[in-house]
Amino acid sequence: MPSLPPPCLAPLLIALLATSPAVAQILDPPELAVVPRTAAETARIAAITAPPTDFTKPEAFEALPGGAASVRARTTADAFSQSSGNMPFEREMDFKLGNGLFRKLWVAAPSSTLASDGLGPLYNARGCQNCHVKDGRGHAPEGPEDAAVSLFLRLSVPGGVAPEGIEGYLTSLPEPTYGGQLQDFAVPGHAAEGRMTISYVEQPVTLADGTVVSLRAPAYGVADLGYGPLAPDTMLSPRLTPQMIGLGLLEAIPAADILALADPEDANGDGISGRPNIVWSVERNAPMLGRFGLKAGAPTIKQQSAAAFAGDMGISNPLFPAHSGECTEAQTACLAAPTGAEPGVRDGLEVDAAGLDLVAFYARNLAVPERRGLDDPQVLRGKQLFHDSGCAACHRPKFVTHRLEGQPEQSFQLIWPHTDMLLHDMGEGLADNRPEARADGREWRTPPLWGIGLTEQVSGHSHFLHDGRARTLLEAVLWHGGEAEAARQRVISLPKPDRDALIAYLESL
Repeated sequence: MPSLPPPCLAPLLIALLATSPAVAQILDPPELAVVPRTAAETARIAAITAPPTDFTKPEAFEALPGGAASVRARTTADAFSQSSGNMPFEREMDFKLGNGLFRKLWVAAPSSTLASDGLGPLYNARGCQNCHVKDGRGHAPEGPEDAAVSLFLRLSVPGGVAPEGIEGYLTSLPEPTYGGQLQDFAVPGHAAEGRMTISYVEQPVTLADGTVVSLRAPAYGVADLGYGPLAPDTMLSPRLTPQMIGLGLLEAIPAADILALADPEDANGDGISGRPNIVWSVERNAPMLGRFGLKAGAPTIKQQSAAAFAGDMGISNPLFPAHSGECTEAQTACLAAPTGAEPGVRDGLEVDAAGLDLVAFYARNLAVPERRGLDDPQVLRGKQLFHDSGCAACHRPKFVTHRLEGQPEQSFQLIWPHTDMLLHDMGEGLADNRPEARADGREWRTPPLWGIGLTEQVSGHSHFLHDGRARTLLEAVLWHGGEAEAARQRVISLPKPDRDALIAYLESL
């Protein structure tokens, strides 16, 4: 077990750790078999993860953003679909089996395909791969005829009770009729919940050199509601499916290293006040550090995968065993519909524990591709500007993962995800005004940047941010506000050659 977080952390974390043995799980997922670091290892890690001072050449091991788990950068759409480069051969079968379940298309029950029925009755997609095409980023609909499979709406209303032991938890409840997210598809005989609508208003931003960049500001709504009106105080939050690479490495970052970066009161006065999200672990029935999802609302890959099975596809599993998925008490026909569960088969679930573990193993081991062009002078200049502009204050380049028993792929790797895994106020322009655990309506988790330059190659588009509103990396930067406003202004002031260098650096990641 790593040492306790340092004194600069929010006092609530220290208090929690001191008062409840169960809350010790806040540090790291208990299933990680952690080998404690030696003093010598701790010193080596501090030295190698220190910020760079020489921008004339790449840093040692910078070409391998996923450490030894990195894989050769492919030039096809399969660049994000490779297994960890250091995976032992005997574990490849589990990866392939997990991939099969990830790609499986589910059907409505009852069906002759007993291993694949249980979809819905209300759902957003028929399979994991439908949203995470090629394990990459989803896309915002290009028009009314374009499907919104990989972009959906979270729903909630004010109210609820905070879980015990999480101070500062911002309560909310699922929308009474429609639940926690809008499902725009339904199995035969049922009505879909509704259809997300999006409209955009172009907002010009003039850079210091006179260049005008147009940002599209979205407005979201719901049409064709199938079960009556939404509650008048319903909060909507659009969510674009993120890329899948490197998740296991993010899970293996010591929580103490993440928490050490938290500065909720901005004690150092740099304008950056990252906070950890503390969420409820369904599996452990205790608070844990949130790591995954756009607001760090999930503590583990397993819980995030289980929630997607239940919420996106209506598939029951060990963590979310309701066969009707997101159906609410107001949706009586949905609750009464046939399910894919069979007594004595798959633990009476539609995905059993073994299946969920295989999907989590697959997600944990999607490899990060190697860097491209990292020694190019323009890229090196862009790297210096990335640091000088303050981008690295939140998009922290480097961590070293735990030394782990039983997980050779993630064990003791120097990784370059470019994230601090913390929540940051991103300003009113990106606010969804909807809380999630301790994240308020203006806060988002810093997204990892590794692989971002391969988005168009893998996903066929260049849509960025939590709802895909940004059509280029420069647009994504210009949407930054709040804690990132100072960095945004520095980018706005850059001459075009430097601006191009900064984008070249991002595209090399």
